[in-house]
Amino acid sequence: MIKSIFLYIVTFSSLFLLSFFLHQYYLDVNEFVLPFSLQKVYLFHAGFSLLICVNFRLLANVDKVFPQLGFIYLGCLFFKIILFCVVFYESLFNDTILTKIAKISLILPMFIFLLTEAVFIAKILNKKD
Repeated sequence: MIKSIFLYIVTFSSLFLLSFFLHQYYLDVNEFVLPFSLQKVYLFHAGFSLLICVNFRLLANVDKVFPQLGFIYLGCLFFKIILFCVVFYESLFNDTILTKIAKISLILPMFIFLLTEAVFIAKILNKKD
């Protein structure tokens, strides 16, 4: 279990560093200015995805909870979206209209970490079968 948690930490940290710096480099080269902190968006998604994976790895060992993990994961995804909207309320719902690049910059980290998170959660859920 410690080995898999360490794998999650290394994977999400590496993914954060690689994707954030590539994204930031692309924005700098093309001279785009975002009305929000791209680093905070990446940190939010990386941290929350890591937290979900570690907790699900720990909960997979509890026999009473394991059959409900799929439903718990759906609830966590809903909670993640709501919490993201609350934390980044100013960036999402202010009077200024976001450019196409700004919208993509908000959604891209979510998809990157969501796909990685879903792969890890699927492996956790399929392990007991």
